[in-house]
Amino acid sequence: MASHRRPKQPSRARVTLLTTAAAAAVALTSQAANAAPSEKPSKDEVKSKVDKLYEDAEQATEKYNGAKEKQEKLQKEISTIQDNVARGQEELNELRESIGQAAAAQYRSGSIDSSLQLFLSSDPDDYLDKASTADQLSAQQVESLKKIQDKQRELAQDRAEASDKLEDLASTRTELGKKKKEVQAKLAEARTLLNTLTAEEKAALAASDARASRDAGERVDLGNTGAASGRAMAAFQAAQSKIGSPYSYGATGPSTFDCSGLTSWAFAQAGVSIPRTSQAQANAGTRIYSQSDLKVGDLVIFYGDQHHVGFYAGNGQVLHAPRTGTVVRYESINNMPYQFGVRI
Repeated sequence: MASHRRPKQPSRARVTLLTTAAAAAVALTSQAANAAPSEKPSKDEVKSKVDKLYEDAEQATEKYNGAKEKQEKLQKEISTIQDNVARGQEELNELRESIGQAAAAQYRSGSIDSSLQLFLSSDPDDYLDKASTADQLSAQQVESLKKIQDKQRELAQDRAEASDKLEDLASTRTELGKKKKEVQAKLAEARTLLNTLTAEEKAALAASDARASRDAGERVDLGNTGAASGRAMAAFQAAQSKIGSPYSYGATGPSTFDCSGLTSWAFAQAGVSIPRTSQAQANAGTRIYSQSDLKVGDLVIFYGDQHHVGFYAGNGQVLHAPRTGTVVRYESINNMPYQFGVRI
C-alpha cells in the first residue's frame, strides 16, 4: 500500500528571507525607474573642463620642450666629445708609432760601446754628429712618452664623460616620451569631452574662438607705448607676421607654434638667441614686475609655474600662441595670471 506523506513546508525563517529579498528587489527596481537620468554637462561646463585640460597640456608641453632641448644639447655635446676622442686616438697612434720607429732603429744599431764606435769609425766627425743626434732623440723619446701618458689620461676622461652623457641622454629620451604621452592624453581627453557636444554647440564654440581672434586683431592699438629695444621690436614684428598661425605643441615655426616656440622663433628672426622654454625665458633678461613699466617687445610670463609666455603688445595687450585649437593672436594681458615681464 503506497504511503501518502504531506510535502515538507518551508521554515518560517526561509519564508521571511525570501519575502524580504523580493521586497528589496522591487524597491530597487522602482528607484531605478524613478531616478532622474544623469544630466549631460552644459556647453559652458564642457568648455571650462576643456580649457583646464588645454592648460594642463601646455604645462606638460613646456616640460616636453625642456626635455627635447636637453636631448638636442646632449646629442651635440656627445658628438663633439666623440670627435675629440677620434682625433685624440689618431694623435696617440702617431706618438706610439714614432716611439716604435725610434726603438726599432736603436735595436738595429745595437749597443756597441761609444769609444769603440769612435775608434772603428772611418769618419769620426760624422760619428760625433750622429751621437749628438742620438742623445737628442733620447730626450725626444722621454717627451713623447710623457705626451702619450697625457693623451691616454685625456682620452680616458673624454670617454668617461661621453659615457655619462649617453646615460643622461637615455633618461632624457625616456622623460621626453612620458611628457609626449601626457600631452597627448590631455588633448585626447579634451577631444572626448568636445565630442559630447552637439554639432550646434561645437559650431558655437568654434565661432566664439574665431571671433576672439578676429576681434583681437581688429581692436589692438599699440598706442604710444615705446619699444623695449630695436631688437625687441624686430622680434615683435616677426611675431606679428605670424598672426593667424595655428597653435601646435612642440612647434617652433615657421607655420605652427606653441607659446615659447613663437617667442624663441621671433627673437631668432631678430638675430637674438633665447632659451626654448617659457621657464628658461623667464630668466633670460631683466624682470619687469609692474605692468605699467612694460614696453612693446618685452616677454610676458604667466602662471605661477611660468608655463606660458607671450609678447607685450602695448595698451594692455599680449601677442601670443594661446593653446591647442587657437591661432597666434592678441589678447588682454588680464585674461591670464600675470607674473612679470622680461626685457631681453
